[in-house]
Amino acid sequence: MADAAGYGRIEGDRLRGLVERIERLDEERAALAGDIKDIYAEAKSAGFDVKVLRRLVALRRLDAAEVEEQEALLDVYRRALGMLAETPLGEAPIASVTLSSGSKSVTLTGDPAKVMKKTAAKLRERAGAEAH
Repeated sequence: MADAAGYGRIEGDRLRGLVERIERLDEERAALAGDIKDIYAEAKSAGFDVKVLRRLVALRRLDAAEVEEQEALLDVYRRALGMLAETPLGEAPIASVTLSSGSKSVTLTGDPAKVMKKTAAKLRERAGAEAH
């Protein structure tokens, strides 16, 4: 019985220590979130668009290939929805997307809706291959 009590006390102390560390980090994260909120408020008062600034920060977290793929896919989606009709890009009768990774590259062309589906499939395929 003494062993069980000792074991429980050791694990309890360890658990308490872990919980306290997590709580401290949560407090630090809340403080940092407040600091970031203040910086965005400062940016807004300086005339910057906060939504665009948040998107810019998110883009900087990605590598160049990921940004390029997202922008290409966004253009395909816009074209499929007719959102680019007023632009030179929207005047093109077909969609064309080139996906590159290292020395490999695939170009998809054709009906915007079909290219959109093919692009999404290729991106899923690539993500599956990178996971292995």
